[in-house]
Amino acid sequence: MRRVLVANTKGGCGKTTLATNLAGYLAQLGHKIVLEDIDRQQSSAGWLARRPAHVAPVFNADDLGKSALQKADWVITDAPGGLRDKKISDAVTEADLVLVPVAPSAFDIGATQDFLELLAEEKAVRKHKTFVGLVGMRVMPRTRSAERLLAFMDESGFAVLSMLRSSQIYGTAAEEGLSIFELSNTLKEVDIAQWNPVTDWILQNS
Repeated sequence: MRRVLVANTKGGCGKTTLATNLAGYLAQLGHKIVLEDIDRQQSSAGWLARRPAHVAPVFNADDLGKSALQKADWVITDAPGGLRDKKISDAVTEADLVLVPVAPSAFDIGATQDFLELLAEEKAVRKHKTFVGLVGMRVMPRTRSAERLLAFMDESGFAVLSMLRSSQIYGTAAEEGLSIFELSNTLKEVDIAQWNPVTDWILQNS
């Protein structure tokens, strides 16, 4: 079993978007996926409740016992924005990979800077037992905010995976309980191309 923690102490940065789309992607590859929603807003759990029966299943961690959870290929945890101190340490220690979504606003970058400093101090990260990757979220290409975000991520010392554009396709997928990889919309190809470095990194570190 591999664990992916999707986390940032800044709320509203795209954690659920990353978690649900990654879950859908890995599920349609044939892996047994468990999605763990520990955010009190329960947005990922709502996505699971809307997920249609005809697509590859993604299991809710709350519906499984410990023994069933251990049989999963991947457990993806959608963490709350309020994750703090020891809870961060515990979650990072349990994870094999940490995905950090970062939105391009100055507020998001400032809050994420603090979170990345906490991650850098974690023993599991320093010992290279847990790997951290950054993903830009809701990015408008060729804008100053995009440039600032990329410069910030480049200077972080962590792996910079991709910059995902702001696209209605994510809202469409979320409403249907799907990932963008499972939509029939041909316009998704640009977005899937932006996801390729993320999914490659996930699978290479599995």
